[in-house]
Amino acid sequence: MTDTTPTASIPTPGASMKSPSRLSLRRIAEQPSLLVGGGIVVLMILIAIFAPLLAPHDPFVQNIAARTVPPVWYDGGSWEHILGTDQLGRDYLSRLIYGARISLFIGFAAVAIAGVIGTTLGLLGGYFGGRVDMVVTFLTTVRLSLPIILVALAIVAIFGGSVTIVVIVLGLLKWDRFAVVVRATAAQISRLDYINSAKAAGASTFYILTREVLPNLAPQLIVIATIEIASAILMEAALSFLGLGVQPPTPSWGLMISEAKNYMFFSFWLIAIPGTALALLVFAINLAGDGLRDLISPDGRG
Repeated sequence: MTDTTPTASIPTPGASMKSPSRLSLRRIAEQPSLLVGGGIVVLMILIAIFAPLLAPHDPFVQNIAARTVPPVWYDGGSWEHILGTDQLGRDYLSRLIYGARISLFIGFAAVAIAGVIGTTLGLLGGYFGGRVDMVVTFLTTVRLSLPIILVALAIVAIFGGSVTIVVIVLGLLKWDRFAVVVRATAAQISRLDYINSAKAAGASTFYILTREVLPNLAPQLIVIATIEIASAILMEAALSFLGLGVQPPTPSWGLMISEAKNYMFFSFWLIAIPGTALALLVFAINLAGDGLRDLISPDGRG
């Protein structure tokens, strides 16, 4: 009699299923905006971290005998100062590299403060509702009614301009978008079955908020953070340009543009170089944010 017992098929190497990590990498590879924008941002971060190693000169050392030396591609340029020097003879490439530190630090630090404030208020308002939500809505409405740039100018003018003051001011003024998005999303999540199950199981409110609700808000928070980081960097540059942000001799891209405005008709590159770096960084952050949004959206997941 012939044995008809079915035998297990031996999978071929090519028929093996793709691992979740490979699928994630494939999804990321399908987002060119995320790759390009994220790559530029990562490069800027590495430049800022290794600024002491990359800067060819001390960004604070002045040399009046070498004022406004043009970049190397201009007539009269020198390889000693690849991007030339400013009106005080300081190496422009070195100041540009160290300026990336200031812009990125202020952007990330301010958004970290704003994210904590806005996320906390949004979580409380969306989860508890009622009077708590009314208070959160009132605070958000008051914040939205204040023109952020005018309030920032007034506060910095009163307390003086410095990196610390700019970070604190921007952090206290840019939390509204976090609060609005988190509040709306937390209100929807709080009505789901698994939240009711956690309550029935006796989980504490803190546990539910931090372990059940907050992790589901991470994609939205990441996208908001990228938008706010770019906005904070631009606002810092605006405050420094007006003389109320980072104070000299600290290298800041906004301050470099401000110091070069009197030379724009004679040494245009003094404004063009830091302006281009600022525009490239903000563009890259926004591009990376768009890629993240497409990646975490339902269509992008499909």
